[in-house]
Amino acid sequence: MNWSGKDHSWVVCAYGESAYLEECVRSLAGQTVKSRIRIATSTPNGHIRGIAEKYGLEVLVNQGEAGIGGDWNFALESGETELVTLAHQDDLYAEDYTAEMLERMNKAREPILYFTNYGELRRGEKVTKNRLLRVKRVMLAPVRMFPGKKWARRMSLGLGNAICCPSITYRKSAMEGERFGNRFKSNLDWEMTEKLSRKKGSFVYCPKVEMYHRIHGGSTTSELLEKDLRGEEDLEMMKKFWPEGVARVMCKAYSAGEKSNQL
Repeated sequence: MNWSGKDHSWVVCAYGESAYLEECVRSLAGQTVKSRIRIATSTPNGHIRGIAEKYGLEVLVNQGEAGIGGDWNFALESGETELVTLAHQDDLYAEDYTAEMLERMNKAREPILYFTNYGELRRGEKVTKNRLLRVKRVMLAPVRMFPGKKWARRMSLGLGNAICCPSITYRKSAMEGERFGNRFKSNLDWEMTEKLSRKKGSFVYCPKVEMYHRIHGGSTTSELLEKDLRGEEDLEMMKKFWPEGVARVMCKAYSAGEKSNQL
């Protein structure tokens, strides 16, 4: 492969009036390798438009399919390049994310997607080591060691949702038209990687911490954990990999670890 910045797009999924949106956009504008940046939203407002104008970005408004899945499908389609990263409005990206992604994707054999190691932002502090992060890094061992093997991808994904969604860059042609579903509120990214894990090709991993996922009370994940709705979605996903009895045991262990997503 010989992809460059012109083959990559950032699409920021913006919703409401996030206090962190500008910080996210700034981290994308500061990349050492430049690529196109757009904002996609189903809730256009002055806050989003003001930040877009400040950084010279186009705002695309989803007037079609509703829900998180609909918003993510719209964002993915809005990235008019082969490689698309769906940036989440609350998160931050290392300045060399794009450079690392292009280097590793160009070296990979039949890449399907790229993803990175990640840290967390908690109360404004960057965290790279805690129990949840350590466990997820162990869960990813099979796909790290054997990125081109279907069994390795499915082994890692069958242990839980260890791939950090905002760290993913999708290769659109390799997705073969797969779309995000709308029945999940939290695990639609896990559902997508499960579908893509069945395809021929590689999941390309970067062990560097190339993005930071913000943990705060207003995040979708925190809200779902607070309402205890996450467990139902986790069980449904685990059943894609294991018999129901085993899936319930796996889900119980996984859900206990996910509690650290709460502040």
